Amino acid sequence: MTQVEQFPPGPLIAWYGDDYTGAAAVMEVLSFAGLPSILFLDPPTPEQLARFGQMRGIGIAGTARSENPQWMQAELPRMFASLRKTGAPLLHYKICSTLDSAPDIGSIGAAMEIAVATLGTRLMPVYPAAIPLKRYQAFGSLFAAAPDGVFRLDRHPVMARHPVTPMDEADVVQHLARQTRLPIETLRLDQLHQGQADAVLAAAEREGGAGIALDSVSEADQREIGRILWQRRNTDMMCFGSQGIEYALIAHWRAAGMIPPVAPRPSAGDLGPIAVVSASVSPVTAQQIANAAASGFRLIEGDPRHLASDNASAAEETVVTEMLEALSRGQDVLLATARGPDDPAVERFRTWLADNATAAAGANRNIGKALGRILHRVVTRSGLRRAVISGGDTSGHAARELGVTALQALAPTVPGASISVARSEDPQIDGLQLALKGGQMGTVDFFSWVRAGGGVDGKLR
Repeated sequence: MTQVEQFPPGPLIAWYGDDYTGAAAVMEVLSFAGLPSILFLDPPTPEQLARFGQMRGIGIAGTARSENPQWMQAELPRMFASLRKTGAPLLHYKICSTLDSAPDIGSIGAAMEIAVATLGTRLMPVYPAAIPLKRYQAFGSLFAAAPDGVFRLDRHPVMARHPVTPMDEADVVQHLARQTRLPIETLRLDQLHQGQADAVLAAAEREGGAGIALDSVSEADQREIGRILWQRRNTDMMCFGSQGIEYALIAHWRAAGMIPPVAPRPSAGDLGPIAVVSASVSPVTAQQIANAAASGFRLIEGDPRHLASDNASAAEETVVTEMLEALSRGQDVLLATARGPDDPAVERFRTWLADNATAAAGANRNIGKALGRILHRVVTRSGLRRAVISGGDTSGHAARELGVTALQALAPTVPGASISVARSEDPQIDGLQLALKGGQMGTVDFFSWVRAGGGVDGKLR
């Protein structure tokens, strides 16, 4: 009888997410597979690690995807050091499954160089593929699904026209070669299928400081990738990939009998009225706001000019009063700074920025913080137990201002936007159920879905 391998004690994997929703997606994959995990908003202290010592996955939510290489040189070394301090045998730098990056913003190559310089990393598997998300890599080229089919990334109807990092190169090695001079090769499908993977990775490791882009187009490939990565744990290796890394590991662990299959997480149930704060101007969020209004949410306008100013306290208190009034009547409430890109509030805000010579990044940061303060007052004065923060960059600033230090996945919605349990030093915030949603994420009825507790009959919509 074959003896089943046992997990070592402590965390199995530690990750840094180059954006908040991506970091959360890793937490969800692990948690919903039955592996308790936690996502910190800052590098955890020794006391925090001790408090959550039974976690199998420990993550840090970051913003590197929207930062330049100089920022990364200043910030990532301490993030990587924090990952190593967890003692996890596997380290993961979470990137987007569509490889969002460029030499001057969100550079994956720069992050790889920092890993080599600060951790002595010798091998860096690059695995953007994620089979459950219909992201595939074949002979070095990345493919992603769209409503009309599966497209090579440079011909993808969305990613080829990305506003910040348009993808004009689907070959993973060639794309990363623009960002780093480190050697990177491809583990091709034919090598994977012929049992040559271990030898290819060993050769890359001997070279030192090398990347290896991993092909994968099927569940069987995914499972084999998981075996390869787990076998090389406790080595000088950092994985650079999507949550496909975790999907692959879980597939291997299940096949090896190390973890059992688990039932899908059910809905967290109805807790009564919820509050939503949104600073997204995405058309997707605009549709969600319209759907919420049709479903009975009380909509409240928050003027972004007032919330972005250095003296926003009066504007904040005004909307807090309105939100509390609606909640006291049993209404769900949604505070939005705009209802999509065509809302006149957007143009007024741009004019205000120009007239006041104010940088958009700083103003958006102020808005995020203001929404966090507003939500804190609403929660502490009303006893509210579930809320949503909508807007990718907004989510991080608002969650910090709210007093959140960490998140633990509770109930699924869409990948990267589950309902989580907030952890905080503030007892009035600790235990709050919170969903953080990027602007482009979620179903049309997302806010009502969260209000109902996520999940539908234990399944995603």
